[in-house]
Amino acid sequence: MSQNPTSTSFAKQRFAHPFFVPAPPAARKPVNGHTRMTDWSKLQLGPLPAVTRGGKWDLSEVIGAEGVKEIQDLGEIRFHALGDTGVNTAHEAQLVSEEMATDYNPSAGGLNPAFLFHLGDVIYGNDKASHYGERFYSPYKHYPGKIIAIPGNHDGEVKTQADAPSLSAYLDNFCARKAVVPPQAAGSGIYRETMTEPGAYWFLDAPFVQIIGLYSNLLESPGYLQAITKGKPDTSQLDWLDKTLASIAKARQKKALVIATHHPPYSQSGHAGSVEMNQSIDAACLKAGVWPDLFLSAHAHNYQRYTRRIGGKQIVYIVVGTGGMPHQAVKTATGQPADSSHQVTYDASISTYGYLFVTVSAKQLSIEFWQLGDEHDKAFDPIVIDLLTHTLK
Repeated sequence: MSQNPTSTSFAKQRFAHPFFVPAPPAARKPVNGHTRMTDWSKLQLGPLPAVTRGGKWDLSEVIGAEGVKEIQDLGEIRFHALGDTGVNTAHEAQLVSEEMATDYNPSAGGLNPAFLFHLGDVIYGNDKASHYGERFYSPYKHYPGKIIAIPGNHDGEVKTQADAPSLSAYLDNFCARKAVVPPQAAGSGIYRETMTEPGAYWFLDAPFVQIIGLYSNLLESPGYLQAITKGKPDTSQLDWLDKTLASIAKARQKKALVIATHHPPYSQSGHAGSVEMNQSIDAACLKAGVWPDLFLSAHAHNYQRYTRRIGGKQIVYIVVGTGGMPHQAVKTATGQPADSSHQVTYDASISTYGYLFVTVSAKQLSIEFWQLGDEHDKAFDPIVIDLLTHTLK
C-alpha cells in the first residue's frame, strides 16, 4: 500500500487549522507571514492597563496595621487560594466559600486566614459588570475574609461591547480608587467593599511572604505576559517583573516568595501548560537570581501538583482551578517526569471542588488542599517546604 503524500504548504485550504502539517515550523511555508499558531495568537492578545503605585502594595492595605501585627505576633501567616468560580448562579462556588468560612473564628486573631487569593476567572460570560452580584458577591456573602485577585482570561475577554474595555469590570471591583460597597453587593444586601489593588498585576508584601500576581492575558490558551495595548506590542509587565525581582534580590529579605498566574506553567489535564509564559518568567528569575518557593495557578478545573528541581532547590507548582466551575478529569499523578527536562515531576492530582490552605512562617511553608463535602475531614496532599533548604520535607 502506497503512503499518502503529505503537505507543508496547502493546509490552509485543506484544514481549518493552518498549521496542521507534519513539518516543523522552520520547514513550513508561512501563512500570512506565520509558521506557528503562537505567532498568530500573540496578535490576538488584549491590552494591559497601567498599574498605580508602582504595582506595589502592603498587607496593611488589605487587613489594616492591627491585623498585620496579629500575624507578626503569631509568627505565621495563613491564607486561602483557588480559582475559576463565577458562572451562572455560582452555586458550587458558594458551597466552597462556605467551607472556607469554617476556617474563621472572630476571636482567633492571627490564626484566621489573612485573605482569599483568587487566581482568576472571577466572572465568566458576557456583561461581567452586571453579573458581579450573583457570581461573586453573593457566593462569598458568608466568607468573612478579604478577597484579593488576579484576572483570568475570562475576566479579560471582550466578546460584546458590554465588556469593553478589557478588564473593566475586574478593575472596578478589585482595583478601585477607594474601598466602597458597590451596587452589585449592596443591591443584594451584601456588605463587601471593593479592593484597592494597584492593578491587574502586582507585588504584595506581607509578614513572612511576598506574592507576585501576574496577568496572563485573555486567550483561552496559552497564557502570555505580553499584551497588545493601543494596537502596539506591550512588554510593560515583563519589564515590571524584571525590576520587581531585582528589588527583591537587592532587599534580601528572608521571606517566602509566591508567584501566581491564571494560566498554569505545567498542566496534564483540562488545559495544557503555557510553555512560553513559563520561559518568560524563568528568564526574569534567572536574571535576578531569585526563584519562587511556590507557584500558584488555576485555569484547569482540577488540582495538580508538580515539583521542579533547579539549582538544588525544589519549587512547588500547584494548579487549583477548583473553586466552582465543573471540574475536569485529570490524569493520575505518578511522580514521573512531566516534561523533557526530567527536572519536573507530576506528584499529585484530583478532580474535585476545593481550596488551598497555605501557612507560611520564617522557616517553612505548608500547603493543604481541602475538598468539598464529605471529604472535608482530612487534607488531601499536605506538603511542607523547608524555607532554609528550599526543599520539600
